[in-house]
Amino acid sequence: MEITWWGHATCTVEDSGVRLLTDPLFARRLAHLRRRRGAVPPPEAAVADAVLVSHLHADHLHLPSLARLAPGTRLLLPRGARGAVPGLARMVRARGLEATEMAPGDVAGAGDGVRVRAVSARHDGRRLPFGPQRAPALGYVIEGSARTYFAGDTGLFDAMAGEVGPVDVALLPVGGWGPYLGPGHLDPAGAARALALLAPAAAVPVHWGTYWPIGMDAVRPHEFHSPGEEFVRCARREAPKVTVRVPVHGERVRLP
Repeated sequence: MEITWWGHATCTVEDSGVRLLTDPLFARRLAHLRRRRGAVPPPEAAVADAVLVSHLHADHLHLPSLARLAPGTRLLLPRGARGAVPGLARMVRARGLEATEMAPGDVAGAGDGVRVRAVSARHDGRRLPFGPQRAPALGYVIEGSARTYFAGDTGLFDAMAGEVGPVDVALLPVGGWGPYLGPGHLDPAGAARALALLAPAAAVPVHWGTYWPIGMDAVRPHEFHSPGEEFVRCARREAPKVTVRVPVHGERVRLP
């Protein structure tokens, strides 16, 4: 099983000949954010048998990036997403995507011998901060030759390990736009505590170091460079038996 980290929460998971893409974001800029590390992913990054979208925030459900998918691509979304995000249903039809909306506990096929199970996430699932709550935030467990947990964006919650179940690899968010992420997020220390509960064989930190708010590279650059290695240090203390890999943008690693 192989993982390619393209930046932020965007990964390609290759398992049993099936390619799955998580939260595709292929933009140089998004609102006040700029891509400061790693090149914009190449066209082949958008090639996937199935795409997993964890929640409705624009850095995870990015319409222009989804529009790069080939017709017939399987698109897994939180239940209610097409009614909550303007233009999503129209884009799905226009691009000929096969969309399936999911809630925690739902299972969908992703290709020969691979299925995807939706699990809960502790995160605000709304498209806009003050909009209606129309869709849950999700994580996903990819079940093929290995079991891979993509957490999306989440805080730590009591039922996490029980709901996710045994996994071989965990893709855990460890950062964001700075040091003060608020509820519904994991910083490196929180992600290491989640790692101790999940007890996978291997882990990869995601959702860090790629997109920075305008001006922050001049003011607090260390806040964006450090989460990956800080997670390694915290994981060494909290979950010493877990192998942690920290790929650079665009790097492909074999796990577990």
